[in-house]
Amino acid sequence: MPRAMNKGVDGVKLTDLLRSRPVKEDEESASPLETEANIHWREEIIAVPIEQIKPSPYQPRKRMDEGKLEELAASIAEHGLLHPVVVRMRDDAYELVVGERRWRACQRLGWRSIPAVVRELSEQAAAELALIENLQRKDLDFFEEAEGYQRLITEFDLTQEELAQRVGCSQSAIANKLRLLRLDPKVREAIISREIISERHARALLRLESAEEQLEMIQRIAKEELSVKKVEKLIADRGRKGKTRGQKWVGVIKDVRPFMNSLRKLTGQLERAGLAVEVQEEAKGLDDLIIQIRIGRRGETQRKDGSSKDGQNLGGS
Repeated sequence: MPRAMNKGVDGVKLTDLLRSRPVKEDEESASPLETEANIHWREEIIAVPIEQIKPSPYQPRKRMDEGKLEELAASIAEHGLLHPVVVRMRDDAYELVVGERRWRACQRLGWRSIPAVVRELSEQAAAELALIENLQRKDLDFFEEAEGYQRLITEFDLTQEELAQRVGCSQSAIANKLRLLRLDPKVREAIISREIISERHARALLRLESAEEQLEMIQRIAKEELSVKKVEKLIADRGRKGKTRGQKWVGVIKDVRPFMNSLRKLTGQLERAGLAVEVQEEAKGLDDLIIQIRIGRRGETQRKDGSSKDGQNLGGS
């Protein structure tokens, strides 16, 4: 069972915690997460045994920087913990909602307990609070942010508009983040490993067709320190060259053959129906193929200009 936190627990600066402790008595001024189910509450900081806390399944951060974690532990050892973690009760244990880095740092210091605020939160509220807390602290990279948005949308059946309203941003910002998840995981990892590559660089890479092309461009961005504008121009130029290559005669032949096979089947059906069909193909240069089709009644004399002996035009294309 939790016990009230007293002065001196594991080196915590209690006066700082009490000074920054939020108190909520007026429901009208509370956020949707804080007033869920119209509950009035006053937060109380308690000392929770560290071994009774398990990490949140909704933690959006996928990568923990070991060096920064060591720095945080050293800071806590010297100055104490200035802000409590937030937990909720799950069965007979506590589940972290906010403050996983602080919790892990205190574990490294050998603390037996940690100052915590216990809140009653639903699954959706806990997931939203974990994401929002990291967004406000700027602790997430843009892929972690996108993954967090996608998980909220998928697990809680939210629209992009509903999610945007809950996390306090625009629907277009949500959409732009979600587009990043179209990048292959190995491309995402290559981007994260190079701090010079921004979110706008990553969005520009979406215009390249393959992961191999994207990885090649990532290496060039890192080596030449290319701006977003320069990358967008390089990708646009590559796209134009690709279209030109696609117009070569060999490529056209591959596309036209299925059409010609279908055309011959159609003319065969017309002939079996009693019509006279003549198909002429003429290549004009490397890029043009002219196909003329003349259809008439069987037995009629055809002229070169496509008319019958009585002067009636019999068709063509």
